[in-house]
Amino acid sequence: MTMTKTELLQYWFDEVWSNGNMSVVDQMYGPDTLSTGAILIAPFRREDIRELVTAIRELLSNIRVTFSHKMEQEDWLAVRAVFDAERPDNGAKIEMTGQMFIRFEGQIIVESHSHFNYMSLFEQLGQIPPDAIPVLLTGQAMKWK
Repeated sequence: MTMTKTELLQYWFDEVWSNGNMSVVDQMYGPDTLSTGAILIAPFRREDIRELVTAIRELLSNIRVTFSHKMEQEDWLAVRAVFDAERPDNGAKIEMTGQMFIRFEGQIIVESHSHFNYMSLFEQLGQIPPDAIPVLLTGQAMKWK
């Protein structure tokens, strides 16, 4: 059965992010695929994706990803993804959104560009103050104790 690009990406999130099935990374993520935007370092490869997913799954539980917006054109898929999850320490609800541009060759992700609202995630986890963005917009530096 052939899946649409949206169905393929939903499968990716369900298996890798929600279920922690890292074998799907090898199935769907090409060996030469580069991803940009996850964090501000060099583009990610397969190994980096596994590490990112593992780190996020340590911070969150019951991860569910849906798409509020999606657009397919030729080999490309653009989505606005919504992560719904819980804090493992107290069960508080967490929501993070982001945009992704994914290029497929068949059922393989060959290019990925994403931007997620990690500031909001870390605020909701209590790792940075809830007023961090307004403070930073004043030009003030955040001081760590």
